[in-house]
Formats: sequence, structure tokens, C-alpha cells
Amino acid sequence: MPPTEVRAFRDDDGTVPVQEWLDNLEQNEPKAYRKCLARILELAESGHEMRRPHADYLRDGIYELRIPLSGTQYRILYFFFDRHAATLSHGFVKGGKVPPAQIEVAIYNRSLVSTSREKYTADFEI
Repeated sequence: MPPTEVRAFRDDDGTVPVQEWLDNLEQNEPKAYRKCLARILELAESGHEMRRPHADYLRDGIYELRIPLSGTQYRILYFFFDRHAATLSHGFVKGGKVPPAQIEVAIYNRSLVSTSREKYTADFEI
């Protein structure tokens, strides 16, 4: 399978939520930051073939990257916009199930990307 292009969702104001979240992790939790980058790299290499325990399908075209570390559950929600391209929506720390509100954010972000991939995505380099 060819590599998967990984991009990041970009808001109307130009902010990239997943990058801001990762930057915060890099400053405050460097080990978690490194694990998140490793999981994103797996997504780039495996794409649709990623399965539990590293990734899972949630609903409505939204997937999660699963990054456990020292009892903390880090999550990055993402979606595909074609067979070999994925967009990272945003990241968060979860307790219990993924909150429906987090999934709704990713669904909304996916709807924006579907209107203009160039406007609503940014390069994401590992």
C-alpha cells in the first residue's frame, strides 16, 4: 500500500488545532509528544490498514489515533479525504469514552475540508 499523505485541519483564522495541541505537549509532556508523533508516522505508513490498539473507527467517517501513556489516554481524531490522504482534526486527553462533542468537532472539520481542501488543510511534517 502506498504511503498515506497526512495533513492537518486549519481553521478559518489559520490556526492548526492539532499542531497547537502537539506544541503544548512538546513543552509540557515531551514523552507523550514523542509517542503522538510516532503514532502519526504509523498513520502515514499504514493508512486505512491501522487497527486497534493503535487506531480505531469511531463513527461517521471519524477515526482516532490511540496513544496510551502512564495511565493517560491521548487521542488524535482524523478522517480520510481520499484513499491515500488523511487529515488530523485535533487532539485531546480522554477519560472513559471519547466524548460525542469531540467527534462532532471532527465531523464539522471534515465538512469544511470537503468544501475546500486547500483552504482548510495545512502541511503536516513529522
